[in-house]
Amino acid sequence: MSYTEWKDKTEGFRTIDVRGIQGNFFQGLKKQAIELPAGEGLEIIQSFDPIPLYEVMEGLGYEHYTKQAGDSEYHAYFYRTEVKQEEKDIPMRPAALTNMPLIDEKLGNIAVNFWDLTWNDDNRYLPYETRLLLSLTNAVGAGRMRQATRELVKAYIHGLDSAALDDVFELLAWNQGIGYFSSEIGPSALFAAYKTIKNMEKLGKGRDEICGILKEKFGEKNPDVRVG
Repeated sequence: MSYTEWKDKTEGFRTIDVRGIQGNFFQGLKKQAIELPAGEGLEIIQSFDPIPLYEVMEGLGYEHYTKQAGDSEYHAYFYRTEVKQEEKDIPMRPAALTNMPLIDEKLGNIAVNFWDLTWNDDNRYLPYETRLLLSLTNAVGAGRMRQATRELVKAYIHGLDSAALDDVFELLAWNQGIGYFSSEIGPSALFAAYKTIKNMEKLGKGRDEICGILKEKFGEKNPDVRVG
């Protein structure tokens, strides 16, 4: 379907204004999106183009259309064409980006578009998993263990073989030094996520089960991981 086929229904959409909401509001939004039947929709009002929502809502069976109503006002309409059971989660999406409009609303829009260009642009040459590993190691070097943990989880969920993580941690020990590795990396949520993967694989657990545990233990509910 196209927007022109359902635009007359938008007046009946449930409106959710998330401007100014700090942190990851998506869990509540997702619950409402899951409960809606096909043929109904949501209108999300945000101070920037809500790009991170599009892929996730598509995974739930929604089409979208967004219009800019002002310098810092976007109305995103999501219409459910079908009920999909295979939902995509958003635990590792950049929830902290919602803090940017509190500083400056234009900065919020710049930040989310920069994120989209960095991670979703078709012109990127390196595979997604490789870019996640580069981001992981850069984050460790800068002392940002929250970010590093999120990149590891995303890479594994996206299909990265855990053998690649073996190489990453060996290189971290080499480049950061044994002392730093032992005192900072070893006790971190980052290494705990890695150990979870390796231990569950040794027990013969499947990737789907491991990914579920990673989302549960190292998602937004974990204070050592969340950034919103």
